[in-house]
Amino acid sequence: MKLVTACFCIAFTVLSTTARADSHGDGLCTDAGPQTPRDISNGYGLNDVTFPVAPPSTEMNLCNIHTHTQAEHKGPGFNIAVSDGDAGFACNESRTLTEAELAPVAGAYKGVQSGDTIEVHWVHTTCEATPGEGLGACVPEPCENPLLRVETQVFLVVNDDNALDFMDLAYQGNVVNGLHQPRSLPTSTGVAVEFLGSTTGPSYTQAKCSPAQVSWSVRPQCEKLSIRSLHNWAASENVFKETKSHGVRKLVTAPELLSPIR
Repeated sequence: MKLVTACFCIAFTVLSTTARADSHGDGLCTDAGPQTPRDISNGYGLNDVTFPVAPPSTEMNLCNIHTHTQAEHKGPGFNIAVSDGDAGFACNESRTLTEAELAPVAGAYKGVQSGDTIEVHWVHTTCEATPGEGLGACVPEPCENPLLRVETQVFLVVNDDNALDFMDLAYQGNVVNGLHQPRSLPTSTGVAVEFLGSTTGPSYTQAKCSPAQVSWSVRPQCEKLSIRSLHNWAASENVFKETKSHGVRKLVTAPELLSPIR
């Protein structure tokens, strides 16, 4: 089944019977596979739809990088709800930032300001893909039904040039062993929690599920990130043409929609 871009989400052009997002009397689209985002501290899940786990991202092609303002997932280092209804979480350290760290910085990347939490998704595919704009870059023709993995890190965006530089985590044409790869991924924020899920974004709910099948790797702790480095990334000739952070999908809490974390 072919994937097409829909902003920062992936949607199938044709849904199979097992992946159709039909709502049942309980309001849950239980005919779909496991959904994302979730509380990574809670491994309980009852969704028994399985699919092959994607290989390590180092054995796949990086195809897209994008961000969501506020963490879509909930985890040990990012569990402050920013609104009612479990739609977005902030890093725990966001309440203790200094005035200097919170000072506004204008620039090319929109939808983010000093003090915000963002969740970054490095999307990888088993297709012979070249990094590009939108998630359609992850499924170029004639590749069909690739395995997908999303490497995930939550950042606390601050006005501090000594914080992590996003350009060190970007693509910038980096190729390793013939595969497109980010220049680096965070290594000091804990062992990534891995699970089966779907794509995210505010167009999906617990009654309208994403049919996509994605292997997730979500690191459990936050890291501070320089807001100027985000602006520099947006202003650079980045192949993703990402200049604005995206919205979040409400946390999936129904066990029927979650895969068990082994």
